[in-house]
This record gives sequence, C-alpha cells and structure tokens, in this order.
Amino acid sequence: MENVSDSDAVHKSGGKPERTGPIAFIRQSIAELRKVVYPTQEQLITYFIVVLVFVVVMMALVSVLDLAFGRFVFEVFGGAGNQ
Repeated sequence: MENVSDSDAVHKSGGKPERTGPIAFIRQSIAELRKVVYPTQEQLITYFIVVLVFVVVMMALVSVLDLAFGRFVFEVFGGAGNQ
C-alpha cells in the first residue's frame, strides 16, 4: 500500500494543484480515519459532564445578566412615564 502523502493528490511542483479523484479521496479518508484515537467510555462520560456543567453555568450567567439588564432598562425607560 502506498503512503498517502506520496499519492498524486499531493501538489506537484509548480502550476495548479491536481484534483483528487474519487477513489483516491476515499482511500485518503480511510487512511485518516485509521489515525483517529477514539476516547474510552470513561473519557466520554468525563467530557460529557464537563460540557454539561459548563453549559449550565453559562446559561445561569446569561440569565442573570438578562434579568439585570432588563430591570435596568425598565428603570431607565419605564420610570419616566410614572412621574
């Protein structure tokens, strides 16, 4: 099996780069997928929990800011009509 970097899909010296054919594209895709290191189930659970906690914290922060700015805007623009 030939090395992917030695294929014809790599730019030739000078001129326009050649197009990769469908078969070469599929071979290169499979070669790249073989290089992927997939996380273990334990890592996946840890990543999920970290992302979930981050999203919940960000939702809380945005909600608090939204409430604060909303009250501020009502105080500034809503209070003038009550005088």
